[in-house]
Amino acid sequence: MKWNWELPDWPNFTYDESSFPALEARFLTASGVLLGSYKHLDEEEQTALKIELMSEEALKTSEIEGEYLSRESLQSSIRHQFGLPTEHGRIPQAEQGVAKMTVNVYETWDRALSNQTLFKWHSMLMQGRRDIVDVGGYRTSSDPMQVVSGHVGKRKVHFEAPPSARMSTEMSRFITWFNLTSPQGKQPLSALVRSGIAHLCFVSIHPFEDGNGRIGRAISEKALSQNLGRPTLIALARTIEARRKNYYAALERANRRLEITEWLHYFADTLLEAQAYTIRCVDFLIGKARFFGRLGDRLNARQQKVLSRMFAEGLEGFKGGLSAENYISIAMTSASTATRDLKDLVGKGALIRTGELKHTRYHLNVPGIQPLDWS
Repeated sequence: MKWNWELPDWPNFTYDESSFPALEARFLTASGVLLGSYKHLDEEEQTALKIELMSEEALKTSEIEGEYLSRESLQSSIRHQFGLPTEHGRIPQAEQGVAKMTVNVYETWDRALSNQTLFKWHSMLMQGRRDIVDVGGYRTSSDPMQVVSGHVGKRKVHFEAPPSARMSTEMSRFITWFNLTSPQGKQPLSALVRSGIAHLCFVSIHPFEDGNGRIGRAISEKALSQNLGRPTLIALARTIEARRKNYYAALERANRRLEITEWLHYFADTLLEAQAYTIRCVDFLIGKARFFGRLGDRLNARQQKVLSRMFAEGLEGFKGGLSAENYISIAMTSASTATRDLKDLVGKGALIRTGELKHTRYHLNVPGIQPLDWS
């Protein structure tokens, strides 16, 4: 069976357009909600959200490809890229590279796509790599570019990309299509459809020796930003990584055909879920501000420290909730003092208590904020 790029009509993808207007309407409505909520944050909170979401995306887009980086180093590097103070010491080159690319994608969202843009992103992403021959350029090796799994002798080829000799032609055509389908182009496409096609087409071409998935997701985010008219902080990589097997399975099915309605539905659903997560992050920050504003100066130093630590865990909070042992460890206090502090926090409405005895756990009392279920 042939790969999609071997089919006669490549790269003329087809899809059933009838169901996408409703999905696009949901996306645009939620985008308005997100922007409205974002404006409720002060400048410091907006910056904190931007750094948190961008570092999370940098972390997760790398994890999808099996590369596990330091969250603290990523945050420090992103802060540095924005000219913000950071206390972190020497940052590894892998973290520096993906942070640079992430910030560049955010800052240049409105510019046309070009070979130079992609080469720059690849050079950033491959910073410090000594095993890559073609850094900052399309692959040139005559060996087949394959996505495989399994041991030697039992390998399964999930995809094989076009030969390296075709990269210049394939990418010239792709870049032309991407720019023509922008809102300012002669053949504009809606946000979800354009983003989904761009991702699939790019990873099908697989133009680089490494980093294609990460750059492909960056292109999808660029497409969304251009269609919205502002940088998007949508948690795409985070949502994909949570169900990584589904992502690779959807790609594998789409790699064999040019009729891509199924792929576009998968990708649109993923984007809508990612968008919903970002909205919850904004609501979480708004809830945090109201939470501490409500409690005012009624917290002692220990309580303040523990509650701040709980908020630092983000939407998921402490896995299974905060225990008395957690409180003792964070506040560096005795068991009796922890018991009094926790009882006081429940009485003030700061925490909600669940369970009994050794199963007792405490959760932040922030309306509308519940732990995520990624099952």
